[in-house]
Amino acid sequence: MKGPGLVALLLAPAAVAQTAPEPPRPIAASKIVLVGDSTTAVIGGWGPSFCAYHVTSFAACVNLARGGRSSGSYRAEGSWDLALSEMRTPGYKTIWVLIQFGHNDQPGKPGRSTDLSIEFPANLARYVDEARTAGAKPVLLTPLTRRMFKVGKLQNDLDAWAAAVRKVAADKQVPLLDLNAESSAAVQAMGEAAADCFAQLPPGSAPTGPAAGAPAATEMVVQPMAQPRLSFDRTHLGVEGANYFAAMVTRELAAAVPEMRPLLVR
Repeated sequence: MKGPGLVALLLAPAAVAQTAPEPPRPIAASKIVLVGDSTTAVIGGWGPSFCAYHVTSFAACVNLARGGRSSGSYRAEGSWDLALSEMRTPGYKTIWVLIQFGHNDQPGKPGRSTDLSIEFPANLARYVDEARTAGAKPVLLTPLTRRMFKVGKLQNDLDAWAAAVRKVAADKQVPLLDLNAESSAAVQAMGEAAADCFAQLPPGSAPTGPAAGAPAATEMVVQPMAQPRLSFDRTHLGVEGANYFAAMVTRELAAAVPEMRPLLVR
């Protein structure tokens, strides 16, 4: 072979080498673990909407919040141990854990209530310390407001618990999402009728399914298959409420933890 054809043949390997694609770069994925009570959990909380619509595919979002739990009972039953296992999972660039308690720490909840002045803040501080030891980055959230009004004014019965969370966050130098302050201001501004649209069912609705005849709750009956207990109340969230407050959490998180912004979807 002579002429241009031979030259092209000789140069072909060099051309292939120059255009060969680069090998894929290893993924630098992160993880977000949600810890808390029913106002964060699946069926009743903002967590499902947050994980579904506000986190990119470069962050695994694991919702380990459970209905009816306090800062004490969540640990006592072993749920915190499961959360720590998620935090220790290798392969992730960064793991954050969002922690929100308060509703079931209030008085009058047998087996769950904690002392506000000592036990509740001590529980939160211990969660922060153990999350850090596990290699995760903790973020504290003040408890989502209830939507109860009296003569047109929102009754924020969680204000004292929110203040305790703020103090722990300051003492431990942990990022804080003041969800109680922002959610209470938003609910007060919209008024009772608008806020009632955030419930699982409309006002006056009879509980559906397993909830009929039972106290308002967000637990699930697991036989023969899991079925949610849906009811109207001013603590738990339906789909509209979950979407609204998940967007609020996302905005607060982007402001409080700037390094998470590339993982968050507004």
